[in-house]
Amino acid sequence: MIEKKSQIVPLFSLEARIKRSLRRHLRNIGFSRTHTGLLQPPSESKESIRNLHRTQRNDLLRKERNFVTRSWPKLKNYFANGTEILPEKIDPELELIEGGTWQSDLFRLACLTWSVPVSQGYGRRLRFLVWDKSNGKLIGLIGLGDPVFNLKVRDQLIGWNSSQRKRRLVNLMDAYVLGALPPYNFLLCGKMIACLIRTKEVRDYFLAKYNDSKGIISRQRKQPRLVAVTTSSALGKSSLYNRLALNGERYFQPIGYTAGWGHFHVPASLFILIREYLKSKGHKYSFNNRFGQGPNWRLRAIRYTLSSLDLNPNLLRHGINREVFLCQLSSNSTRFLVGKTKRVLYKGLLSASKVAQLSLTRWVSPRAARRPEFKSWKIENTLEMLRPTKSNGLHTQEIIGKDIQRGSR
Repeated sequence: MIEKKSQIVPLFSLEARIKRSLRRHLRNIGFSRTHTGLLQPPSESKESIRNLHRTQRNDLLRKERNFVTRSWPKLKNYFANGTEILPEKIDPELELIEGGTWQSDLFRLACLTWSVPVSQGYGRRLRFLVWDKSNGKLIGLIGLGDPVFNLKVRDQLIGWNSSQRKRRLVNLMDAYVLGALPPYNFLLCGKMIACLIRTKEVRDYFLAKYNDSKGIISRQRKQPRLVAVTTSSALGKSSLYNRLALNGERYFQPIGYTAGWGHFHVPASLFILIREYLKSKGHKYSFNNRFGQGPNWRLRAIRYTLSSLDLNPNLLRHGINREVFLCQLSSNSTRFLVGKTKRVLYKGLLSASKVAQLSLTRWVSPRAARRPEFKSWKIENTLEMLRPTKSNGLHTQEIIGKDIQRGSR
């Protein structure tokens, strides 16, 4: 008699490891499940959202450890101590970054201080360092990249159809990095940096770099004009961009919220297993990560794997709805984008120096008078921000920030 062998599913198979790791990770960082099986974040508070991103941020800092160790001694003196800032003498200046320079390394290093990791942007990119000419210190960063093709709230506001969007999306950029570094951020310099996007200098830098360039995918010369910039708040509803106005001119317009999809909650260690699984299946997503193959390659790779393993692909809906904003550099941007006019008007567009002057009067000087705690910041605190933290740990910046917020209520 021949004994019939039963089918055994290996406990430590690649498929089982992916399922087990994903479920454990989502539970550990605080997600729960609704009755429909969708993910639900523990709360909508900014602190909660930062904690959800902490594993992703720690993964990034570990990956960049050698870069930080190598770069910090050479670049640390560009970060400010609080005592080196004289609010009444802050004098902002934009510097466009070229790749392969020490300025590019400084931008990369400064980005690592963000509590929510930022992307590197893709396609066309304009990266700026914002300097304080009064002391030679770095105030903050601006990073502009190609916008995503589908963004519902943006497309509804503009009112264009798919054909118009395909032809004219080249006239938009997205701010994927935007903000001030400590201790300048305690003085509301983040508001000033956001306003610097809507300046003649940014418009002119864009024109000089991209007016005669060919599209990477289309290979066509479209002679774009920068008419608007989108950005979104990484921490849900934004207190930085809302009501952002100078002399009665609104610099950012809230246009709605994202639908809460993404992949930040799938850690790098798990994505390595996902790529290994895709490679075992001979699937193109295991290596398909070059520009021109879509900015959402990672999202598609994870979605395909979830479906293949009989997991709900809606696990990619993390439920954090980010507020989206539009900054219009052109006074007739929507008419231009839908093809109602061929002429771009930059009525009321100011220089960076004028915007900086208005911002300092409107936000920075009053804040410095009310909250002098920024003076206690040390560059050693900045270095601390470049180190991984425990899941419930807080960086010095977050602690000081909480104290300032309490004092201003």
